[in-house]
Amino acid sequence: MSRTKPVDCTAQQQDEWLTPREASALTKLSLQTLANHRSQKIGIPYTKLSSGRAGRVRYRRTDVEQYLSARAVAR
Repeated sequence: MSRTKPVDCTAQQQDEWLTPREASALTKLSLQTLANHRSQKIGIPYTKLSSGRAGRVRYRRTDVEQYLSARAVAR
C-alpha cells in the first residue's frame, strides 16, 4: 500500500484554473470585457484548452490575482 503525501492547499489553489465566469466574478470585469481583452491581447493571460473560435478558455488563479494586485491603488 502506498502512502500519499498531504496536499498543500495553497499550492493547489495557485494551480487552479478558472473559467471566464469565475475570473469575471473575482475581477468584477464583465464576460464581454474579458473577451475584448483576449481579442486585443491585453489583460489577464489565458490559455485555450481547445483550438478554434469556440475553444475553452481558462485563467490561472495566480494570473488573476497578479492582475488585481498590479492594479491596487495605494492609500
